[in-house]
Amino acid sequence: MWTENSDELPGAQNELDVCPEEIDAPAEDDKTAAVFAEWVRESSALAPQTIRCILESLLFLASKPLSLAALYEATGISKPTILSELQNIQAIYSENISGIVLHEVSEGWQLRTSEVSQKYALRFLKAKPQRLTRSALETLAIVAYRQPVTRPEVEDIRGVDSGGVLKALLERKLIKILGKKEEVGRPLLYGTTPEFLQFFSLKNLSALPSLQEFHELTKEHEEILESETSPLESVAQLADNTFQLRLKKKHDEAEQSFRELERAISEAEVSSKEVVSSLNALQSTDESKE
Repeated sequence: MWTENSDELPGAQNELDVCPEEIDAPAEDDKTAAVFAEWVRESSALAPQTIRCILESLLFLASKPLSLAALYEATGISKPTILSELQNIQAIYSENISGIVLHEVSEGWQLRTSEVSQKYALRFLKAKPQRLTRSALETLAIVAYRQPVTRPEVEDIRGVDSGGVLKALLERKLIKILGKKEEVGRPLLYGTTPEFLQFFSLKNLSALPSLQEFHELTKEHEEILESETSPLESVAQLADNTFQLRLKKKHDEAEQSFRELERAISEAEVSSKEVVSSLNALQSTDESKE
């Protein structure tokens, strides 16, 4: 007997016992050579502006950098044309004020937020900026420049145990295990990952500055830092005899200026007293006449 609270209608079969009908149309197989050839033919007739729109859409949808091969497979547009239009998109974003920029990173291309809007994007997403500790950066730099490298080799350069740092970098997917070294103990070999390139916005490992360039950048940074640390000066400058002479000259000039300022103040005080005295005398004269 059917009641109001019954799960089934009278005379009706339980809906859960019914097999669902297949309502999705079968997917078209676009992997065949004939279908892809048609894609290529259609893509060859596209206008450059249309190609840019297509590439922007795919880059917007992607969660990771897209390579030329991936874009070619998705569009059928020739790789030289794709590369040319990607560079045009990159130039358009860089030449105009935009919250989005196009970067070539990790052997691919990716849309990213611009530096201007970065902190607002992080606030909107309630995400913290990714920062690495000094020990992590030291270890990561050694792995990047010396890869494939073992833990003992990293520790020999750093002079401290680096097991915990290497494990943390592995968990962050900034480095990976490449294999084992053919020596006693078979230590693991470490190298960087595509995520490492994305993290530092590098096209590939060849985009890393050479050690000589890194040294020159470091020296240039030190010089800039030293020029901006007034009035405190660097130890190297203080040890320079020429600098000390310049410093003494500036000190003498400052002392001379200070003495001139004191003399001017004294003269102003004397003049002020004379004026007051004259006014008082004039006032007394006027009172006596009255």
